[in-house]
Amino acid sequence: MSEMELRQDIVAVAQAIDRAGFCPSKSGNVSARFGEGLLITPSGLPYAQTTPEDLISLSLDGTVLEGARKPSSEWPFHVAIYRARPDAQAIVHTHSPRATALSCTRRGIPAFHYMIALCGGADVRCADYATFGTPELAANAVKGLQGRKAVLLANHGVIALGQSLAGAHAIVAEVENLAGQYLDILAAGLDPVILDAAEMERVAARFAGYGKLG
Repeated sequence: MSEMELRQDIVAVAQAIDRAGFCPSKSGNVSARFGEGLLITPSGLPYAQTTPEDLISLSLDGTVLEGARKPSSEWPFHVAIYRARPDAQAIVHTHSPRATALSCTRRGIPAFHYMIALCGGADVRCADYATFGTPELAANAVKGLQGRKAVLLANHGVIALGQSLAGAHAIVAEVENLAGQYLDILAAGLDPVILDAAEMERVAARFAGYGKLG
């Protein structure tokens, strides 16, 4: 894939999550590895107005290599995740409504449904709270993503990583779906039946047989 094709794909994903209502008040951001660094969406620019040329090229230490705009304020957790996770090729961050609401309770999503396995493990954790854009938040996100492809950020939103932009996009959308279902169960006063570790391992093995997911 050429750099321009990757830039176009990043903008397409950013605009898709915006249309889905996952990025209120210009929140959320998208990045992908490129070369020895990454390309990331800019700060404060509505996604409907964002063009491939607006993206910023960063090194993995956060140095701006190319781009006239400021990178997303959340660039610290993007670079920290890429440094910690060689498998991550793309990151999508949203403030999707149901997952963000759940994050404000500081609880994660247990394995009440087998699709949790799409997120890389037997649950989706909720990372500890830290102020947005800080190294502390980056460290908390990396910790919460250990062995996982998605994490809730306490009182904040969601991060998903993938082996492709399409994969990260699919995971962040599934987290929103699962969070909504889990909240509906809790709102009804019901107790979800949690699938055990052995079943989640079987599900993960079957997912692997379908090819790459995320």
